[in-house]
Amino acid sequence: MLDAFLWGLLATSSLVIGGLISSNFNLSKNTIGIIMGFGAGTLISAISYELIFEAVKIGRGTGFPAYGFFVGAFTYYFSDMLIAKMGAKSAASSGSQHSQLIIPMVLAIILDGIPESIVIGLGLFEGGTISLAMLAAVFVSNLPEAIAGSSGMKSDGWSKKKITLLWLFITLMCSFATVAGFSLFTTTSEKWLSFIQAFAGGAILMMLANSMIPEAYEHGGKHAGVATVLGLFFIILDK
Repeated sequence: MLDAFLWGLLATSSLVIGGLISSNFNLSKNTIGIIMGFGAGTLISAISYELIFEAVKIGRGTGFPAYGFFVGAFTYYFSDMLIAKMGAKSAASSGSQHSQLIIPMVLAIILDGIPESIVIGLGLFEGGTISLAMLAAVFVSNLPEAIAGSSGMKSDGWSKKKITLLWLFITLMCSFATVAGFSLFTTTSEKWLSFIQAFAGGAILMMLANSMIPEAYEHGGKHAGVATVLGLFFIILDK
């Protein structure tokens, strides 16, 4: 259980690192877009190899991987719509352009990070070893999210200490989600394990298509596509 917590802590520690980078340095939007594109590539690979492929392998013939994928995707979709409405309400009541985005952005990162962390814990439970591909994908993809979020917080007057404490809290929350993935599913049948893995894959893919990839292109231009390919290539090398 301690191993699961420490691996989860390592995977999500990039949130704190991203917050520190953004608090101390002014990164260009192009740089953030390229980092985001690379992270998207690593996540696409992780979804394909570590989530959907494994879910189909252990749940073949049950339909559970397909159901899990569909439910995960639309759980993220409707949750994201709710978060967007929260941001719109905040915009109507707040004169600050940055503050209206902070709560929706943080909730989106939590919504994204918890399924990823649970899957890392599931990997430890199933095979006893950590998936380096999934670990790298989560670590790299969290960096641009934390950098972008911290940039808005800094512009809104947040102190470095406050920003760091927020990311540390989210990191610890996701680390405990890794422990949950490791310890709470010991008696779960294979078909439900396949559902959970596919659920995470669907949620992460919806996030990539609706948020991360468009933002990577918006900030990084055509270089973001190159970075995405390199991110995918980086994970394939581990196979």
